[in-house]
Amino acid sequence: MSRAILAVTALAVGITAAVAQQDIIEQRKALMKANGQHAGIVTRMTRGEDPFDAGKAQAALAQWAETAAKFPTLFPDSSRNGETRALPSVWEKRAEFSAAAAKLAKDVADNRDKAGTLDGLKAAMAVIGKNCGDCHNTFRRPQ
Repeated sequence: MSRAILAVTALAVGITAAVAQQDIIEQRKALMKANGQHAGIVTRMTRGEDPFDAGKAQAALAQWAETAAKFPTLFPDSSRNGETRALPSVWEKRAEFSAAAAKLAKDVADNRDKAGTLDGLKAAMAVIGKNCGDCHNTFRRPQ
């Protein structure tokens, strides 16, 4: 009987770990999806496809600040596998990855006031967009 209890307990722990791993991957995906949605809104504004809206610009910057704050904590070693586009470099170059998130946080904070005008938003996006591209090139598997 005690072997059966141990087996059930081990199975439950394994399932819990797998669910937790998937949950953290889903959290990463949700942040990146929100980032992409905001990037689309801002890009359309900077291209003149949609009218400039300072509120929407600030919402995008708030989203990116949230991502920069949360992202480094969402890549525990247990989340290397699964349905993820994260490259091994996230874990192999952890300090570099964390520094990229910190740079994004700083650049978002430094450019938040600029995003109150269309020209300021364009300038801010040149800096912030470069951060996104650099991080994706180093730490994300292409589709």
